[in-house]
Amino acid sequence: MDWLLILLTIAGLIVFETVSSVDNAIINADVLATMSLRARRWFLVWGLIIAVFVVRGLLPWLIVWMTTPSLGPVEALLATFSSDPAVLAAIEESAPILLIFGGMFLILLFFHWLFAEEKNCYLRSERFFSRQAVWFYAIASILLSVIVWFALQINTMMGFAAVLGSTVFFIVHGFRKNAEVQEARMMGSGMSDVSKLAYLEVLDATFSIDGVIGAFAFTLSVPLILIGNGVGAFVVRELTVRGVDQIRKFCYLKNGAMYSILVLGTIMLADSFGFRIPTWLSPIATFIIVGFFLFRSVQQQKKGAIGST
Repeated sequence: MDWLLILLTIAGLIVFETVSSVDNAIINADVLATMSLRARRWFLVWGLIIAVFVVRGLLPWLIVWMTTPSLGPVEALLATFSSDPAVLAAIEESAPILLIFGGMFLILLFFHWLFAEEKNCYLRSERFFSRQAVWFYAIASILLSVIVWFALQINTMMGFAAVLGSTVFFIVHGFRKNAEVQEARMMGSGMSDVSKLAYLEVLDATFSIDGVIGAFAFTLSVPLILIGNGVGAFVVRELTVRGVDQIRKFCYLKNGAMYSILVLGTIMLADSFGFRIPTWLSPIATFIIVGFFLFRSVQQQKKGAIGST
């Protein structure tokens, strides 16, 4: 992997981690506003260390290690930089299992947003699908059945990984629904700062799963994921403190994140079935999609400003 591709990959990871964590930043800011200055400082310093090294570092390493059990912990960490033929063969063999798991998770994440979540609709099709929420579970079931059927023709573990990807999606979705209820409770109760800090760390881990799994569409290198997602986590923390009100004004930023998730999920699924996708495609597609929806958000802001004068 040459240096230009490494820098492109890290930049793509930073952008993706940032835009996919916007909801997390908004919830964090709302809860932090009810906490003492000392607790807020703890969250921004020690909470960032936990977010980067424990969640965005440990989790991808565990995923690579679990899908490549023939490698040791150190080999799993540095596998993509190894020249050992045995290590490269192990990664090549396990990559489809990891990719189909992640691709299934991301595709379901996108379709749930498209069908069942409130959104600022930019495309006409988004308004249409938003009125068809009842069909989400049918679409999810059909997609899972088709992907598992094709996966089983290749490898039994690939079929299992696709099912596991959907399982993780529904578990994470359940945690997030509960987070909305808990946030409402905390805003109106006398819950201690320690309890709120614990809640925010669990919430960060839950929301970071999108970025961690999506990162494997960019690279299987754990050190690069740690750097890219770590910098992205720092950006999200800064937005939480200084710019969350500004972020709310970019009404289509979430749309950009979700269409990026659709593209990355599709790339992961295609790659898992043997279609060789260029490594540069994931970051370039992310830049284009996020950039477009950021541009449209700025235009919408200007229209709103003109309309209010």
